[in-house]
Amino acid sequence: MKLDDVKKLHQKKYRTQLGYYLVEGEHLILELQKAALTQPDLKNITLYVTDDYQGWVANLQFEFALVAVTTKQMSQLSNTKSPQGIVACVPLPKAIDKKLESPDSELCIYLHEVQDPGNLGTILRTLAWFGNFRLLLSANSVDPFNPKVVRASMGAIFHVPIELDVEMSALQQRFEKFAYLDMQGSPVNTPEFTNYDCYLFGNEARGVPKDALTQCNADAFTIPGNGTIDSLNLASAVNMCVYQLSV
Repeated sequence: MKLDDVKKLHQKKYRTQLGYYLVEGEHLILELQKAALTQPDLKNITLYVTDDYQGWVANLQFEFALVAVTTKQMSQLSNTKSPQGIVACVPLPKAIDKKLESPDSELCIYLHEVQDPGNLGTILRTLAWFGNFRLLLSANSVDPFNPKVVRASMGAIFHVPIELDVEMSALQQRFEKFAYLDMQGSPVNTPEFTNYDCYLFGNEARGVPKDALTQCNADAFTIPGNGTIDSLNLASAVNMCVYQLSV
């Protein structure tokens, strides 16, 4: 891919058009190398490095294609104020066949129109940490391959299966039992909370649409607390629920 095209990958429309996204920094590149050992689709990767990183790459014996760039070119590829000097151009994952059922051990987390890149990246880290979770994202959600999401995921994005543009109406064809969070629900630390196929979480400001919850016949649960505020951060709420589902 031409360098001018790689620079365009900061924009979602070009990521979709060209089929690649960018990964930046030492930690993420090392996580990418680990993932590539078991995921053949991640073999077709190109590393763009400045002179400072030539030795680092050589010592680690990456199998990725290598392209040397100037500091000025790296600043154009980077999405950070202080580029580390190493960026990978990574193929987007192949679309998951939504007709295929997920493994019996795998639980599904559905996010409706999540907007904050930091929230999504944090949720991905939690799902990867506990394992056996699949992430379903509705249309109008933040792009998981947005550089801010990728950075916040700390490499988890390479390990969590993600389905994009999943409509809530389609969920009823795949799952029988749904759970969601509501202040008036049953506590999530009860055994019943683990008996669901899909867990629904809504937009940071608006939550899950009430009409959709009615159609899904979803059951309400709550995270017990003793504070004076009336809500939790979305990522915090998802993380607590995933922990309950994993213990």
